Amino acid sequence: MFAKAFRVKSNTAIKGSDRRKLRADVTAAFPALGTDQISELIPGKEELNVVKLYVHKGDSVTVYTSGGNPILFELEKNLYPTVYTLWAYPDILPTFITWPLVLEKLVGGADLMLPGVVVPPTGLPQVQQGDLCAIALVGNRAPVAIGVAAMSTAQMLASGLKGKGVSVLHTYQDHLWRSGDKSSPPAIAPLDPTDSCEEKVHLGLQGNLKSLTLDGEEENGQVPLREASEDTSSRAPSQDSLDGKPLQEQMDDLLLRCFLHALKSRVKKADLPLLTSTLLGSHMFSCCPEGQQLDIKKSSYKKLSKFLQHMQQEQIVQVKELSKGVESIVAVDWRHPRITSFVIPEPSLTSQTVQEVSREQPYLPPDIKSLYCVPANMTQLFLESGHKKGSTLEGSEVRKIITDYAKRNRLVDADNRNLVKLDPILCDCILEKNEQHLVTKLPWDCLLTRCLKNMQPAYQVTFPGQEPILKKGKLCPIDITLALKTYNKKVTVVRNLETYGLDPCSVAAILQQRCQASTIVSPAPGAKDSLQVQVQGNQIHHLGQLLLEIMW
Repeated sequence: MFAKAFRVKSNTAIKGSDRRKLRADVTAAFPALGTDQISELIPGKEELNVVKLYVHKGDSVTVYTSGGNPILFELEKNLYPTVYTLWAYPDILPTFITWPLVLEKLVGGADLMLPGVVVPPTGLPQVQQGDLCAIALVGNRAPVAIGVAAMSTAQMLASGLKGKGVSVLHTYQDHLWRSGDKSSPPAIAPLDPTDSCEEKVHLGLQGNLKSLTLDGEEENGQVPLREASEDTSSRAPSQDSLDGKPLQEQMDDLLLRCFLHALKSRVKKADLPLLTSTLLGSHMFSCCPEGQQLDIKKSSYKKLSKFLQHMQQEQIVQVKELSKGVESIVAVDWRHPRITSFVIPEPSLTSQTVQEVSREQPYLPPDIKSLYCVPANMTQLFLESGHKKGSTLEGSEVRKIITDYAKRNRLVDADNRNLVKLDPILCDCILEKNEQHLVTKLPWDCLLTRCLKNMQPAYQVTFPGQEPILKKGKLCPIDITLALKTYNKKVTVVRNLETYGLDPCSVAAILQQRCQASTIVSPAPGAKDSLQVQVQGNQIHHLGQLLLEIMW
């Protein structure tokens, strides 16, 4: 629907009565949204606009925008969420899964054909014909498109997964998405780990697209389709059945194990009060056994605060809110039977090897030197010392050259050796035009400061075992900022990691695990060949601590 540009008829602020009506309509259309979530989506006092537009086919569409992003659109009295809204609330609609290769076709206006649908072990979502549904890609629950089901789930299965599955209305990267801040989908882990398994899938799309298998096999343009659940069960048992326990119960056990391990071996009395986020990110995650991943959202507690409330009820720890909205552990009973009886597991041979390798090859920060380039208007000053335009010098070298120049040309004041007389060359290098006939002498420190200020900044980065890298311009520090996104949600953004030899993707992966928050790696605005990492929530503390651990 929005694959081509649309024409805006009007854009006005919403009236109070219309705002209340919209809330009621959203509540009725999306029962999965709670009261608090609806208040976030449609705030009471913040700016909310109503945009009337015509799409390229002539249909009249009403779009509701908040914070500059389209959040809902209305077509023939039916409300639909945009991808921006679905990224904040990814579970409000039944979601079909497809492969990343399919996204390009959907953005171009194609519908989702059933041969391109990945069937997870839990089966297809239950829908009726005409139901609103979302489309996500393998490995990420963040929806990339929405539409209506072309047939019911039962009909899809009865057809052998042939034909049209979802009539697509709106996608990531279409013109409605472009009318917002153009942000990328967040990384949201699949609810079922097997959602990201790579099965052979027949991709079918409108527009004469050939049917392909994932590994590139092709046979007369057709490939038999098998449900992923059958393939998965034949190769490996579902995680729900591992150890004979449901996945949620396994995660509860792992959470308690990491908690007790951290208290017994890592947290000391001197560390208290300890931020609960620090306990999780800096201590509990590192206590997770090899081959397992701690994910609180998959436990019965869902949140760290609820788990710690339970631990407080058992009188293992005492938790208090020392500042608004920030909880800390203020006391630990290290004599509690749970802690005293916990046996710290011996590290596996593999983990010992990894630790040995990490000790042998630790991250070594680069050696960075601030340099100064000789500009064209100062070449005469540096010519006698053998330097020409564009030569790079350290600050100490500049100081020596200026000192030698002043002494060699007898510019040191005879009555006050702290002053330097300015000859025509020095005047041209460091004085402003309005100072040319007024300033005849300068103190040493002022002379040197002005010289360095008028030179062009540069820096040299040398990584251990590598040749030095010379770059012109100012050295940019690692920049960490807290930004406010749609629905008043905070995100932490970090830039300039590459300058210091840090891989943005690796940093994002560590932060995603430590903070239990989604991360996005994207091109940094206004910077060529540079990436930025965006983490959901205020993660400045975690990020600062991680960088200190890595670099020092």
